[in-house]
This record gives sequence, C-alpha cells and structure tokens, in this order.
Amino acid sequence: MALAQYEITDQVAIVTINNPPLNALDVPTKLAIEEAFLELDRIRDQMRAVVLTGGGEKAFVAGADIKAFVDLEPESAKRRLMRSHKVYEVVESFHWPVIAAIHGFCFGGGLELALCCDVRYASRDAQFGFPEVKLSIFPGNGGTVRSQYFLGLGRFKEMVYSGETISSEQALQYGLVEKVTESGQVMDAALELAHKIARRGPLGVAAAKKAINRNRDLPLQQGLEVESDLWAGLSLSHDMKEGAKAFIEKRKPKYLGK
Repeated sequence: MALAQYEITDQVAIVTINNPPLNALDVPTKLAIEEAFLELDRIRDQMRAVVLTGGGEKAFVAGADIKAFVDLEPESAKRRLMRSHKVYEVVESFHWPVIAAIHGFCFGGGLELALCCDVRYASRDAQFGFPEVKLSIFPGNGGTVRSQYFLGLGRFKEMVYSGETISSEQALQYGLVEKVTESGQVMDAALELAHKIARRGPLGVAAAKKAINRNRDLPLQQGLEVESDLWAGLSLSHDMKEGAKAFIEKRKPKYLGK
C-alpha cells in the first residue's frame, strides 16, 4: 500500500496517509504526501476541494521518525528541514482548499502539517501537541511560523516550552481547529464541508484562497492591491457573470470553472 494515496469522488479528493501504526512522517512518507498533491494538481479540474486524513484508528500523524534524528548533523539536518518545508508548502499552496480530518494523535510534524491545511476538523478523541522539547529540539517544520497565525504568542510558547498534550476541545478553544465532532464522525463533517465548497464558484474559491494566503504577511496597502487585482481578474470570467445572473433570476448557478 502506498504511504499516501488519494481517491476522487464527486469533485472531492481524499488524501490518506498510510504509515502504520502512527503515520510517522519519515522521509518516504513526506515525499509520498508531496507526490500525491503534485499528482492532484495535474488533474485539478477533476476536483474542487481536498480532505487530508490519516489511515488507521490511532493517529492523523503522530510526529516525525525519531530514529532518524540520531545520526543528524547540522548540514544534514538543515537539508532535511528545507526539504520538509517544500513538502509542507505544496500542501499549503494547493490550488483548492484542503481540509484536515483529524483523529487520534496529532503531534509535532503532524500538527505542523495540519496547520498547512485551510480548515481543521477534529474528532473528540484527537490529541494535539508539540512534544519536541522532550527530545531537546523544537517544532522545525514551519511550526514556529504557522502556529502564530492561529495561537496567541503566549499560548503557543506555553505549548512548545511545556511539550504537553491538549485535547480537541482545548484545541478548539485555542483556535487550532474549527470544529470538534463525536468520535468516528470527523470524516463525515470534513466531507460535508468539502462538498459544500465544491458547489460554490470554483474560480472565486481558488482566488479567495490565494488572496488570503498572500495577504496574511503583507502590510495593509499591499494586501488591498493583491485583493483588488485578484477580484478584478474574475470580472471577465463566465462564472462571475453566471453567478450574478443566477442570483438575479433566482436559480442555481451552473459554474464551468472558466
């Protein structure tokens, strides 16, 4: 079985990480995730949203492959991290929204991967944490950057410095996840959102993702320029005209993605 595989149904792709028992992010698994998303990008017209989840019952992703740390030196560690950053960027910048469906353990690199997704839904049994300091390291797969988009600085430092685990309810309270479901129902909730997104104007959804991701690090005036350029670019599309006409005529729009 592939370490990461995908299927597409009704314009929604499901990417499943399969590295039992805990879906640890060793190098082959990271590369498999990257390849799955690159393949999906080549056939992006077949989908409108993606759900990312972990195979098995124990974990979304429980973290990194610790055995590989023993032989690392500064040069090899830097290469490893930079390569990981590229993998995570492929997920974060994917053309369509990516929804993480999280169950079980979501630790370290797994939580960093989840933060690359646009939306995170968690099962009530999910557990979250940055336990890296227990190994005398810290989150190095983008965690010290992306976490600050979601957590207050003090809360983030508390999680990193203590290495302690939090529940899904705490993750919801902190802003790490957007919804908590009953155990066994997180995939249904994620797919419900994905199918809802798939019914919306695809050009508008893709442009919105691009604007949001670009603008979060830009000063206000630069962000407004990016926003206005992307919005104005939609004005020549069939879908923008169709959306307006359908609203006026009180009917469902028929979007063509062009």
